[in-house]
Amino acid sequence: MITFDQVTVHYDDAAGPALRDVDLTVEEGELCLVVGHTGVGKSTLLGAVNGLVPHFTGGTLYGRVTVDGRDTAHHPPRELADVVGVVGQDPIDGFVTDTVEEELAYAMEQLAIPPGTMRKRVEETLDLLGLADLRHRALYELSGGQQQRVAIGSVLTAHPRVLVLDEPTSALDPTAAEEVLAAVTRLVHDLGVTVLMAEHRLERVVQYADRVIHLPGDGSARIGAPADILRTSAIAPPIVELGRAAGWSPLPLSIRDARRAAAPLRARLAGQVPAPVRRPVTDDLPCLLTARGVTVAYQGVAAVREVDVDLRAGEIVALMGRNGSGKSSLLWALQGSGPRRAGTVKVSETSGATHTDPHSVPAARARRLVGLVPQTPADLLYLESVKQELDQADSESGTREKARTVLDRLAPGIDDATHPRDLSEGQKLALVLAIQLSAAPQVVLLDEPTRGLDYRAKTELIRVVDTLAAEGRAVVISTHDVEFAARAADRVVVMAEGDVVADGPTAEVIVSSPVFAPQTAKILAPLAFLTVDQVMASAPAAEEETLS
Repeated sequence: MITFDQVTVHYDDAAGPALRDVDLTVEEGELCLVVGHTGVGKSTLLGAVNGLVPHFTGGTLYGRVTVDGRDTAHHPPRELADVVGVVGQDPIDGFVTDTVEEELAYAMEQLAIPPGTMRKRVEETLDLLGLADLRHRALYELSGGQQQRVAIGSVLTAHPRVLVLDEPTSALDPTAAEEVLAAVTRLVHDLGVTVLMAEHRLERVVQYADRVIHLPGDGSARIGAPADILRTSAIAPPIVELGRAAGWSPLPLSIRDARRAAAPLRARLAGQVPAPVRRPVTDDLPCLLTARGVTVAYQGVAAVREVDVDLRAGEIVALMGRNGSGKSSLLWALQGSGPRRAGTVKVSETSGATHTDPHSVPAARARRLVGLVPQTPADLLYLESVKQELDQADSESGTREKARTVLDRLAPGIDDATHPRDLSEGQKLALVLAIQLSAAPQVVLLDEPTRGLDYRAKTELIRVVDTLAAEGRAVVISTHDVEFAARAADRVVVMAEGDVVADGPTAEVIVSSPVFAPQTAKILAPLAFLTVDQVMASAPAAEEETLS
């Protein structure tokens, strides 16, 4: 169905090719997962399938890409729309209508599909992706995860033979992600749709893949069975890392298979007390932010209901909950820019002598109290180059650490001359985070910061937030990434329908949850292990060689 024949893609301003001599075939009815670190060429490979590369992205394509027999070099995207459906990293960029139902119908209108068929397909897609209750909602009113599901649905209604998905679960909570992946899997198994998917959260998708394409970063590509590729790849989900460490063969890719293989390991670890993932945070630390009775409503509908929150110096809090539970609304209310119908927010000044409501002070001062990185970081980027953005941040903040230094820690190698809009989603996040941190705020709020980040970048992000906490700041991370929360957070707050339903130490909250538990916890339950590193540290000395 998809064939790359000695394909090389070179952009004029790049030091080397994004893809080099790629030679592979994706069969009909196959779900093929594309993996690799941020910036290695995954989006370029996906874009070559529907002709976006090179027709709209520039650069030069050598070799030949064919989809269902059509050469993409001679067929621009509009001539492949009936065959290839594409969902990009940022779904809102692709919306062209106002409501959910209109967006689902739009692609079919462009393909001149009869009205009766259109209505039937819209209803099927609403049910398939759990969007029926949102059919008349405005797209801008939806949460990030809801927008992602609408974006996937808008291409499914055209019944394409090939579906290209770039980070399809990045904005979804665990339950919504499973629903979307189950729907995609049904398309593959029941309708023979070919799916090419790039995803950084491998723990969610690897069990569904028929084959994996690994881009190591030198422009080349390896394709093979998931277990074969992931056994030696530099990027792997926790289940694979645990399997490697324990020497399991064959390498399990699903929780069910891993639990079967892990019975001897659970027996060896029985009675062991897991080493703490993070240092304990004491109650006597000073409180930097106090929120009482915070209520947020939109058009009379409550998004946050009388929430009380205390954020202490040196504490990292994960804010979790399903899409639409009120997490983003709460963050914006705490930051001061968002609407707040009722309640108070007080942030300790640097001196600690006074407490200020960030909603009541000028924006520059509020930024030094509370910094927020939104779900779509590009909203804060408005200059013509990375260097201009970094220089502007330095001039506004006046702090000693340059924004460029922070950026290089998060995403090294970004050229100063690059236009911010040309960066990958992960690189945009790193840039905005560097800009916000340059103001040295007392409280740092991150809304879905791991979207578009690979495991290596997430580890670096943990180092950055650990540094912020060590400096005495409070950090709140709104996230659906349970693996990241298990490693990064001292405390977890769970929201549902605008209310806080759980608030406590990370291990207590997420181990007891079948939805938010990380892979290691599920594999080794009822043992209270969260990460592979904990398993390695707690393994009995007599068995260390088995796990090393």
